[in-house]
Amino acid sequence: MITIEKLKEMKPGIFATGTGTYPEIYETEICWVAVRGGIHDWAIYYHHSVHDKGWIRRNGDKMRTESVIKRLVPCDDEAYDMYRR
Repeated sequence: MITIEKLKEMKPGIFATGTGTYPEIYETEICWVAVRGGIHDWAIYYHHSVHDKGWIRRNGDKMRTESVIKRLVPCDDEAYDMYRR
């Protein structure tokens, strides 16, 4: 589980990845990356799984569905409050 303390300890960059199908987001398989920002904020980006993780980090769509965010990267409320919306 991600906590605010763990976010503060992390270096900026990708800290979690995955692939799967999430019907509430997209009809085909997606790849996603969780990225810690420069000030211990974070976000999840996703796109078609044919793209590599670096491309998705730079060009992917931002995940905005709270239930999916918390399923992909379990986090406490304090860490979720640091999610870039």
